[in-house]
Amino acid sequence: MNQTEIQNLLDEPACTHNTAGKTGCSRSRPGATQGGCAFDGAQIAILPIADAAHIVHGPIGCAGSSWDLRGSNSSGPQLYRLGMTTELSDVDVIMGRGEKKLFHAIRRAVERYQPQAVFVYGTCVPAMQGDDIEAVARDASQRWGVPVIPVDGAGFYGTKSLGNRIAGETLYRHVIGTREPAPLPQGAVGHGITVHDVNLIGEYNIAGEFWRVAPLFDELGLRILCTLSGDARFREVQTMHRAEANMVVCSKAMLNVARHLREDYGTPFFEGSFYGIADTSQALRDFAKAIGDPSLSVRTELLILREENRARAALEPWRERLAGKRALIFSGGVKSWSVVSALQDLGVEVIATGTEKSTEEDRARIRELMGPNARMIDDNDQSALIATCIESGADILIAGGRYLYAALKARLAFLDINHERDFGYAGYGGFVELARQLALAVHSPVWQRVRQEPRWVRASTRAALLEEA
Repeated sequence: MNQTEIQNLLDEPACTHNTAGKTGCSRSRPGATQGGCAFDGAQIAILPIADAAHIVHGPIGCAGSSWDLRGSNSSGPQLYRLGMTTELSDVDVIMGRGEKKLFHAIRRAVERYQPQAVFVYGTCVPAMQGDDIEAVARDASQRWGVPVIPVDGAGFYGTKSLGNRIAGETLYRHVIGTREPAPLPQGAVGHGITVHDVNLIGEYNIAGEFWRVAPLFDELGLRILCTLSGDARFREVQTMHRAEANMVVCSKAMLNVARHLREDYGTPFFEGSFYGIADTSQALRDFAKAIGDPSLSVRTELLILREENRARAALEPWRERLAGKRALIFSGGVKSWSVVSALQDLGVEVIATGTEKSTEEDRARIRELMGPNARMIDDNDQSALIATCIESGADILIAGGRYLYAALKARLAFLDINHERDFGYAGYGGFVELARQLALAVHSPVWQRVRQEPRWVRASTRAALLEEA
């Protein structure tokens, strides 16, 4: 991928805040890739396609340091959980054996696992030595009759966000539009209901959370052609061009896919979230509005009324326990504002939110929710973050797993909100689960114990007082 192609991906015309200067291949700084490089972003965007083989072409560290970190769940195939790599060594680089090793890796993956497709991820080393992964993928596809998709996302191209866009561009060029959707089975829907096909772009089914939302789509007569890419199948990605409406879930990460589908197929799209009652209801309403079916709009409002009443009744005991609590959120992208909205529904005061990987549109949403003077934190320094929590009197830190031990050492309640978590928080039921986990974390009896002075300190203090008396 050349500099012009990288710049075109950074210059996203569908983004309303596409005005700031952006560059790829910028001068490296220590710690600049802590949030992930372009390879990492490309891999995690495509990896949840469960029935494909995913081969990392590069040194073993590229595969070993990033594999299976997103926590996406599959309801069927588990092939995506297998780490495959060409494991390039210094001898391979010196002898020029990179392309040959890649060809044999593809052969072994196809013959042993019979995948529906093979994705090959280029990394820094083969990119610098000039391996032509596109040519190898083309020859391997012709040889074994299985689609082999080259993902040219070397880490030094730029950030994790750029890698997400590279993944989206790759899927649009090589996969989307290569198959037609299967017809609906007879009797699959009720009488008088027109089924509409939709896509979710940037939904990764973390901890299986989208399975809480999918039944709502079934009830409304919305057939999800593809969730790109949580619990996805390769054949589903191929049919995305036939949807009637698209929802961009994860903060513009793959906005270029939605834009291409709108430009080439006329498919409208909108950005939304399934975190919190208000955002989930708004997402369903936006689908009905984009499709323009009056019957669907009526069914949507009835479903929202029922689900909101049910969720609010389930939330009442947790809302009482959380009222007046203060939280600091340190996450990026869609969670930097969607979780704010969810916590406000619970009566929790959000004192600050992280914006390390957020877009300008994410920041605008934060200001809309928290006011023009909203405190946004870009620095991911753990010591400074914990100091902010203590200074502001936060009751809980909501962040990624790497901040867990810093919070525990500061004797501060912690909730994991990132993709490593074990609980799904999407949809109405997921919001109840979020409230439950928050309350359990804040009110855990361990905090009362660890914040007390140790017994030996209390004993020495008592002895000193008696001696003075």
